Amino acid sequence: MQFKNRAGEKYVAKLEELLVENPIIAAIRNEEGLEKAVHSSALIVFVLHGNIMNIKEICEKLRNAGKTVFVHVDLIEGLKGDNIGLTFIKESGQPYGIISTKPMIIKKAKQLGFCTIQRIFVLDSLSLQSGIKNIQEVLPDAVEVMPGVASKIIKSMERAVHVPIIAGGLIQNKKDVMESIGAGAIAVSTTKESLWNL
Repeated sequence: MQFKNRAGEKYVAKLEELLVENPIIAAIRNEEGLEKAVHSSALIVFVLHGNIMNIKEICEKLRNAGKTVFVHVDLIEGLKGDNIGLTFIKESGQPYGIISTKPMIIKKAKQLGFCTIQRIFVLDSLSLQSGIKNIQEVLPDAVEVMPGVASKIIKSMERAVHVPIIAGGLIQNKKDVMESIGAGAIAVSTTKESLWNL
């Protein structure tokens, strides 16, 4: 499957369909992870590292390997999450979408035509309520819930929001993957390379 994300072009497939068909997401934090992701059977890759000098090269390498790329814009060094920064990512890296913990960045990215994933950290019931409220207000295309091994949280989130849920963080083995998906997550993101080829 090839996906285009240039101004004026529409996505070839919806995110939910993409996640259902490819429930294991490779999350990469460094160059070693990049090389392994390129050669893995994981189609979707979350880029969790880089800077404004190398993000184009990282995205190109992944796209050339047939991967669907999402850039976590909060983690790109030297990048400000404003319209100029997001436009830079769109034009230079040309990822399929972006990830952010910040609702305002998700809003701006949607206006620029990005597929968006909002990452939320659920540490207690207050952060769960706050996360649900933010998701309902900005309506990202999907939400990544962290930690991903919290099946109770995923079930609560699934009942409250109507976007695909990705479980991320602390996914260590196949059992964690199955429990997260069984709880209602549509996919999992993990830096655990041994899971990328499941």
